[in-house]
Amino acid sequence: MPDAKEDVASLSFEAALKELEGIVDQLEKGSVALEQSIAIYARGEALKKHCEGLLRSAEQRIEKITLGPDGRPSGAEPLDAG
Repeated sequence: MPDAKEDVASLSFEAALKELEGIVDQLEKGSVALEQSIAIYARGEALKKHCEGLLRSAEQRIEKITLGPDGRPSGAEPLDAG
């Protein structure tokens, strides 16, 4: 696991998710001391929030492609458009 002082905000989604999965695994196994459990739980919360933020950002950039009668893209509209 990376140094606890590493800035979570600099991690890619994949790196943050992988680290978060490792933390969950450690906590589920109960293989760490109480003090370490508290520290990695706090880091896990930060990683979770970071992943959620990255996903929200990605969702905002995704556009739904609409197809015209000929099957070709006729334009794009925001994902939230209904």
